[in-house]
Amino acid sequence: MVSFRERHGLFLRPRLKRLQEMQGEIYRQLLLLIPDHAVYYDSFQSQVSGSPLLRMDILERHRYTHFLRLTYQFEEDQRRHIAPDAHIRMYQDARLAEVTSFNHEQGFKRLAHPWYPQHNLLQRTWRQNLALDKWLGYLLHQGHSVGTMQPAGDRISGKHAVPAAVAGGTQ
Repeated sequence: MVSFRERHGLFLRPRLKRLQEMQGEIYRQLLLLIPDHAVYYDSFQSQVSGSPLLRMDILERHRYTHFLRLTYQFEEDQRRHIAPDAHIRMYQDARLAEVTSFNHEQGFKRLAHPWYPQHNLLQRTWRQNLALDKWLGYLLHQGHSVGTMQPAGDRISGKHAVPAAVAGGTQ
């Protein structure tokens, strides 16, 4: 576990090297969840006892990067709700993965700009990636894996899961 405090008690800023190490671990954990048949399907789900339904949608595929969405799906009163809503970019060539957002409205929003304070951006990135790292470890500990991830018949849209026909996808 990486600590934000030095021995004398002052806050230690996250270092870029530690962030990259964490993003490498996130990438490794994601590989334990993404099935081989992900090249044929865009939506997956995993159900293990004692855990909500885990949903994963592959939103974009490019030669060296993938953009995916990972969330739990809850059902109450015949409505589906999702939380947390992690948008993740995977870099195959660098073997790194980073969370870009935990909010469905900010999945593609640009958070970096030369005029933005760099320290605050690094702090935010650190906290989000640390949260994703812990959540992925928890998912794997619960039993979610490549073996439990199965193709889903619907995609996640906004805050809810919708049938694939409505979302415009075919499976």
